[in-house]
Amino acid sequence: MFQRLREDIGVVFDRDPAARTFFEVLTTYPGLHAVLWHRFSHRLWGWNLKWLARLSSNIARWLTGIEIHPGAQIGRRLFIDHGMGIVIGETAVIGDGCTLYHGVTLGGTSWQKGKRHPTLEADVIIGAGAKVLGPITLGVGAKVGSNAVVVKDVPAGATAVGIPARILDTEKDKLREATANKLGFSAYGVGADMNDPMVKAVHGLIDHSNTTDRRIEWIIAELKRVGCAMEVSGEPQDKFDPESLNKMVD
Repeated sequence: MFQRLREDIGVVFDRDPAARTFFEVLTTYPGLHAVLWHRFSHRLWGWNLKWLARLSSNIARWLTGIEIHPGAQIGRRLFIDHGMGIVIGETAVIGDGCTLYHGVTLGGTSWQKGKRHPTLEADVIIGAGAKVLGPITLGVGAKVGSNAVVVKDVPAGATAVGIPARILDTEKDKLREATANKLGFSAYGVGADMNDPMVKAVHGLIDHSNTTDRRIEWIIAELKRVGCAMEVSGEPQDKFDPESLNKMVD
């Protein structure tokens, strides 16, 4: 039990740079509290103490603002960041290493009994306010952008954004996401089709960065071709020859 608790707290330190101490995480993180409480409620559910399980989960909702049905199946190392407004339905299945941000709904689209909520495979990330609806599957390592509405399966490793969600599969989308990660933040929560001037401005800056990188690479290649030594990572590889540059300009 204590090993599982240490694992849950370790996940917080891995994914939240604001976490400072073990005691702080244990006492002030509602996402952690909700996961721990769910384990107790889920065990009551498994013992067929349905009413007690629902009462327990309802108390957890009052205390944390996170509603997890006691019948939901949750794997190891789930990280719920902030958590307020999260709803996880009865037949939802969450694999190991997943991350949910505030306002996420794993909901159903049918009043029929049986499997009606999503299945998240390992290492899925769902952005703030996203809705994942119906008995669909999000593959290993899939990402869902903020405020997206997902009603179809998302392949492993893919990123889904928008309303209704679409898969980012163009070369420009992939290049933009790779550049954003290189710059130090993840843009998976921002879709290109969002009619938001700030979003478009961010995308414009990322695209400009890509274009500038390609131009710099071309300039370096041309300088090397004519014999000019270049500086890489702040350390000159050779003495710069101004005559070579003059010849290239001429």
